[in-house]
Amino acid sequence: MLTGSELLAKVKELGDVSKSELVRECGYVSSKKNGSERLNFTAFYEALLGAKGVNLGTDSTGRGTGKGGRKLSYTTKIQFNGNLLAPSARKDDASPFRPFQPPGGLMEPTNASLQRGRQG
Repeated sequence: MLTGSELLAKVKELGDVSKSELVRECGYVSSKKNGSERLNFTAFYEALLGAKGVNLGTDSTGRGTGKGGRKLSYTTKIQFNGNLLAPSARKDDASPFRPFQPPGGLMEPTNASLQRGRQG
């Protein structure tokens, strides 16, 4: 597999060929279990961008080097029956956790939906 300036030179040399042929000529090919070839387009384009100096935010193993997502400022617990417990904002509660209730009572049927069910 070509990388860096060799990859850029090969792409310029091949000129106007199909994408599949370009990937194949640059060596980004592997074989499947049945013996047919698999073109590694993602690896090719990542190497091409790397050769042009574009950093995709990945480390040497190809994994992202982000912060790992958003960190919670509190801990939540899930009870054995599936209820989600989130910490209470009130300081005078005896327990800092309370069962989570969706806003607007999304889990409870409304009068309109009950009436529709009786009509149909």
